[in-house]
Formats: sequence, C-alpha cells, structure tokens
Amino acid sequence: MTVITRKIRRAFALTYDLVESLTEDQLLLHLGDLPSNKIGDQLWCIIGARESYFKAIQKGKWSGFSCSLQDNTSKTEVIKCMAASCRNIIEFIEQEKLSEEQLGLLVDLLEHEVQHHGQLIRYIYGNNIQFPQSWNERYTV
Repeated sequence: MTVITRKIRRAFALTYDLVESLTEDQLLLHLGDLPSNKIGDQLWCIIGARESYFKAIQKGKWSGFSCSLQDNTSKTEVIKCMAASCRNIIEFIEQEKLSEEQLGLLVDLLEHEVQHHGQLIRYIYGNNIQFPQSWNERYTV
C-alpha cells in the first residue's frame, strides 16, 4: 500500500467517523449568524468531490463536478454515498498503476477532503458538538 493510499484511507475514515457521530438534526446545523451552509451541505460537497475526482482519475483529466447524493439531510443516504465513493476509489487506486496526472488528481482529492475537515472542525466547535475519538487523536480537538 502506498503512502497516498494510506493517507486517503485515513482521511476517508475520519470523515466517516465524524458522520457516524452526528445526528440527522445536526446535519441541518450551520454556523450561527455567520454566512455558512449546513453540515449536510459540506458532506454533499465531499461526496461530490470524491465522485467527480474518481471519474477524473479514471479518465486522467477533469470531467466536471457531479454528486449522486440527493438528500444530504439523511444520515443513511450520506453514509451510503460515502461508503460507495470510498470503495470505488480505494479499489481503483489499489489495482491500477496511476500516471502522474492521475496521482495529481488523487492528491487534489485528498487536499479537498482534508480542507473540509478544517471547515467541519469550525462547525463542530461552533455548534458545541462532541468530536469522535479519531478526530481527537488526529487533530487534537
């Protein structure tokens, strides 16, 4: 397993742990009086990026953004789409020898996922939600 595969797995696992720890009501939360979208909207973007970068990695070039998640207020639907996107990406990158372009897209995906972790940390703090243990260990929150 390559370093990039381990980092992708870890980032995806952290996102999954956070979603598992949230309630459906918490998916509707935003950052108080600040301009912000909802936690569920952040997750929609994460899933859409995973799916869109996966298509790009397969083709070796960016092919546009799309997201299969229809209901970002349903924890069940969010987890289902997260699991599918994780499985598709991990299986592909473990079976294929990636080109430089594909590796670049994979790093872009990792950056995107981790950038959302930073945003979600603000949402979790701003709404007085408890972090899962994995986030305490990784980010010292």
